[in-house]
Amino acid sequence: MCRFVLLLCSIPLLYAQGGAASDVRDVLKRSEEAWNRGDLAAFASYYEDSPDTTFIGREVVKGGVQAILGRYQKHYPTREMMGTLTFSNVDVRMLAPDVALVVGEFHLERTAAGGGNSAGHYTLILRKTAAGWRIIHDHTS
Repeated sequence: MCRFVLLLCSIPLLYAQGGAASDVRDVLKRSEEAWNRGDLAAFASYYEDSPDTTFIGREVVKGGVQAILGRYQKHYPTREMMGTLTFSNVDVRMLAPDVALVVGEFHLERTAAGGGNSAGHYTLILRKTAAGWRIIHDHTS
């Protein structure tokens, strides 16, 4: 009987974590859509606007949304250089009710003039804020 009660008590927690993981996946889907319509400002808005927000790629960028947006505008100044972004093999792991770890792959399809195709892996840490889930750390390679 005690095990049954414990199981019943854990169901809402499991559902909440599944719902949170789904919400995190939705953020990634919306950011992918923003990129693919050429809206870098909307894409960058999914990062937390905090001086501690970090992007690690070829260089390290630390800062809020404007710093992250500036980084993307510098490296992808034209629609052709942005290409079409696809996220795949996305794995969301809830570390706490308000913190998620995401690993996955990105694929950027571009013309030769736009820089050619590009692909790699990423690790994100997202935090649930009053504004919704936001990326606080992005390591893309």
